[in-house]
Amino acid sequence: MKENVYIRQPIVGVLGHVDHGKTTFLDYIRGTTVAAKEAGAITQHIGATEVPIDVIYKLCGKLLGGRRFTLPGLLFIDTPGHQAFTTLRKRGGSVADLAVLIVDINEGFKTQTYESLNILKQYKTPFVLALNKIDTITGWRRFEGAINERLEKQSELARSIFEEKLYDVIGTLYENKFNADLYVNIKDFRRTVAIIPISAKTGEGIDELLMVLVGLAQKFLEENLSVEKGPGKGTVLEVKEEVGLGTTIDSIIYSGVVRKNDTIAVGAKDKPVITKIKALLKPKPLDEIRDPRERFDMVDEVHAACGVKIAAPNLENVTPGSPIRVVTDANKEEVLREIEEQTEIHIELDEEGIVIKADTIGSLEAIANEAKSRGIKIRKAEVGHVSKRDIIDAGSSKDPLNRLVLAFNVRILPEAEEEMAGKEVEVLKDEVIYTLMEKYEKWVERKKEEIERKRRKEYIHPAMIKFLPEYVFRMSDPAIIGIRVIAGRIKPGIKLMREDGRVIGTIKSIQSEKKSLQEAIQGQEVAIAIDGATVGRQIKAGEILYTDIPEKDVKKLKEMDVLTSDERDVLEKIIQIKRKTDKFWGI
Repeated sequence: MKENVYIRQPIVGVLGHVDHGKTTFLDYIRGTTVAAKEAGAITQHIGATEVPIDVIYKLCGKLLGGRRFTLPGLLFIDTPGHQAFTTLRKRGGSVADLAVLIVDINEGFKTQTYESLNILKQYKTPFVLALNKIDTITGWRRFEGAINERLEKQSELARSIFEEKLYDVIGTLYENKFNADLYVNIKDFRRTVAIIPISAKTGEGIDELLMVLVGLAQKFLEENLSVEKGPGKGTVLEVKEEVGLGTTIDSIIYSGVVRKNDTIAVGAKDKPVITKIKALLKPKPLDEIRDPRERFDMVDEVHAACGVKIAAPNLENVTPGSPIRVVTDANKEEVLREIEEQTEIHIELDEEGIVIKADTIGSLEAIANEAKSRGIKIRKAEVGHVSKRDIIDAGSSKDPLNRLVLAFNVRILPEAEEEMAGKEVEVLKDEVIYTLMEKYEKWVERKKEEIERKRRKEYIHPAMIKFLPEYVFRMSDPAIIGIRVIAGRIKPGIKLMREDGRVIGTIKSIQSEKKSLQEAIQGQEVAIAIDGATVGRQIKAGEILYTDIPEKDVKKLKEMDVLTSDERDVLEKIIQIKRKTDKFWGI
């Protein structure tokens, strides 16, 4: 091997459905509790955990049979789900060399599992499947050894349940054009997906998973893992304020070398920032870059692949999710062009739609992709806190269902709060993408109901009522009678007509049990006061009466399609009554 070429550790993406155990799996290796601290116990930001080869030797023990590897270890990327994995791929080439797809043995494949699988398929990323939560199987007991040895020692019930769940997963993978089997049964790992049963909670099977990952990387990826000690390349995970250091960036370096005092270019909102590194801080092995239990080590240089915190001037406007490149005199022009291209947000916008604000490019694209997959139109999508301009933009939408800002892990600025006071704009906030989309769907449902209620108030609706003969409370000025609403709805101010089309008066008020009502709907029996009608003259006991609908309202009601089937039937009767005197009425 050339002197300036070395074998880097493979980058391993961890994917799977929400709450299937992605972070808990890494917690076991780290011995930390990051999962418990995540918003809603769901990972939302890309974290990096370095597992040195010595730790793998220790965890795997006898399973390795004394075998040694040239790889320095594994670097796990704990993604906030399938979309972040896609974003990483777009922005850094093949950022993940391998992937672990975690599936809950009890729940099997869920929405995000399928989406993760499609992405792995699309990018041709080799992966293994970790079948998690085996400790929850009825009667399951923990033994030493490989899975085939442990299975033999299980009770018949536990073994039977496990095999049934395993074959379900194998069948689902087969339906998605993947051959799969327990890793101990596989002869050709290029053609068959390895399934490793684990318990992220108790640690059972994690030694086997690490062994399989290192073995696959060593056997099939060593050529890809040979990198030159050239100028470093990486991706910004988060921009953070650190006491004594100022603004820093948490990063993944996936190629080359980054040194203290190097000049770097980093993607920012308007144009790339060029700055000089004043400190490199590396988390200790097995610590998580977002939440290290011990202080960082200050180092002079870092080699791919690794997670590192970079301190440098002028990082305040750096965009999380953007590229980092070490700049030299020879590559400066090319680097700046590449960063500008990669910092550009690739979201197709619509003329009408909602506004999305998020804390990172990855989060923004993840939410936008999720929104697009649900048929949601997007007018504006930006990284940053919710501003006054965002509220103005959302408020200018013609469609009330688009007067909305989805805010992921960002604040609403005070000026935006003030602007909201005078506008019909809603801001939905959350720190979990999954929950944010649920909130959106509930909001749309509520908003549609509200819009329908308003529309119903704006137009006179078709209704048919019956004059109950036994309830005459006043003959005239106004006439007060008991009625039953046979179909539709009535409210004060509506004119009533008979079956011959003659208008008999206007509803002055509606009462039930001495309480005034704003409306009465189908099935209700109420007392109504009618201005302009006299019982025995204009109206007779037992008579059927209809609402007198203006012709313009009929057309609108038909266009809006807000009527029930009974109301549509009554509307047709009203149209027929009106056409006795005007044959083109309502057309």
